[in-house]
Amino acid sequence: MDKKNLRLLYTAKREKLSPEEIIEDSISIANKLLQLPIWTKNNFHLYLSISEKKEIDTSFILSILQGKDKNVILSKMSASNSLQHFLLTDNTLLKKNKWNVPEPVGGIEIATATIDVVFVPLLAFDTLGNRVGYGKGYYDKFLAECKPDCIKIGLSFFDVSENITDILPTDISLDYCVTPAKTYQF
Repeated sequence: MDKKNLRLLYTAKREKLSPEEIIEDSISIANKLLQLPIWTKNNFHLYLSISEKKEIDTSFILSILQGKDKNVILSKMSASNSLQHFLLTDNTLLKKNKWNVPEPVGGIEIATATIDVVFVPLLAFDTLGNRVGYGKGYYDKFLAECKPDCIKIGLSFFDVSENITDILPTDISLDYCVTPAKTYQF
């Protein structure tokens, strides 16, 4: 199936999720992350959830990262369809942008090359680790700038979809995708 149709299908599936299902599945995903071989790493990039789009609640992952004393890095979207990265501190001020994405207003900027693990938002993914996002290309640009051994972990409420038919050379595949039911490795 192509990205456009997968976006429509998985956006509709998400809309049917109850608040209780979102919380329960988000906790399950966070717990499954504890089993991945990533915890010797230090610099973790995390996206903050857009609750209006019924995304996975990443606050549970944030709690784990903070409990393990990891550096948490958040992004801010720029006008050039790229991301700036900032260290999350006790003083970090967050503000929702025009797409309701919670972003740091400013702070200590972090170089992409120092990021060890990236939790990647997505709508759908396939058996090859390809993903469908919202279509703006922010994460593909960002992931292309990451160091080669950076671990890319997709987070999904739903199991693997049929293969995505319109993959581009600029699309960056995942290393893992974690769902409430299963962890996929690619």
